[in-house]
Amino acid sequence: MKAAVLREANIPMEIEEVQISKPGPREVLVRPIAAGVCHSDLHFMDGSYPYMLPTILGHESAGVVEQVGSDVTYVKKGDHVITCLSAFCGHCNKCLTGHLSLCNSPEVSRKAEEAPRIAQGSDTIHQFLNLSSFAELMLIHEHALVKVREDMPMDRAALIGCSTTTGVGAVFHTAKVEPGSTVAVIGCGGVGLAAINGAALAGAARIIAVDMVDSKLELAKSVGATDIVNASSGNAVGEVIEMTQGGCDYTFEAIGLKATAEQSFQMLCPGGVATIIGMIPPGTMVELQGVDFLSEKKIQGSNMGSNRFRVDMPRFVDFYLDGKLHLDQMISKHIKLNEINEALTALKSGQEARHIIMFD
Repeated sequence: MKAAVLREANIPMEIEEVQISKPGPREVLVRPIAAGVCHSDLHFMDGSYPYMLPTILGHESAGVVEQVGSDVTYVKKGDHVITCLSAFCGHCNKCLTGHLSLCNSPEVSRKAEEAPRIAQGSDTIHQFLNLSSFAELMLIHEHALVKVREDMPMDRAALIGCSTTTGVGAVFHTAKVEPGSTVAVIGCGGVGLAAINGAALAGAARIIAVDMVDSKLELAKSVGATDIVNASSGNAVGEVIEMTQGGCDYTFEAIGLKATAEQSFQMLCPGGVATIIGMIPPGTMVELQGVDFLSEKKIQGSNMGSNRFRVDMPRFVDFYLDGKLHLDQMISKHIKLNEINEALTALKSGQEARHIIMFD
């Protein structure tokens, strides 16, 4: 099969021929139809988050089941599925206490002594986040996918595999936004837009979108933002505090920077909660004013929207098909696999939301 292989950080990927193994007892072979190009891929591409190389990036995808292992009963050949990097074992402490997105059991990967899922001759190609979506086939654990309705468009379904679940989930599950509350979202890329949409679904009375790109702020209004702040003015915190007459009940940082993480905390009213969705690079220290904790302000992280994706993703599909989840606006462009490097370059510019690779 053809795949985009990353061999060195900051070096463009090449489309190469690689081999994929046959499904083990609990594995599923999936033919991706659509795969989103996510900012998280860029973090691994540029080396901000080190990863074993060579690898095939990509983790936001939807496709069709081609073959299943002998012990798989959940899906069958021909089923439409969304993949998810939050693969879960189902019986560790995190899974049993309802925190499936925090499961890090090695059971969902192949053991070191087993043949790798992806190879090139005698060399192992490391699977990225148990998925590796930038390829014509994916071999994954059965707990890394969810079956969905066949009337769901695959390019929109792919978005649910990461950005939608991360943003909406952070609102619903991590922060538990209450109806009538005031929300600010810093960063209006795919995840930030999903958080804005999620806040609207949760019944927030006021949703302030913060970004430095006017076109993205306009997009934010189309998915639920009631107010916008262009942070290029240099005083986004002050503007939000003034607009809300004291700060927000909930803020979400969807960029992954020290400065914006700190700003999300500074935008809170007493008792408010800041949720960091963005991937802040390892080693980065976030600084907060200690006195603010006397006002019971809180800051927390969110991993993939604290999801229960086997439950959440089918619901998000229903939301989209019912007109409640606005995924159409999220897609900037449809591309082919061999255009992956151009898509990542466009992502760096911060001007566009999502490029979607279409395999069919």
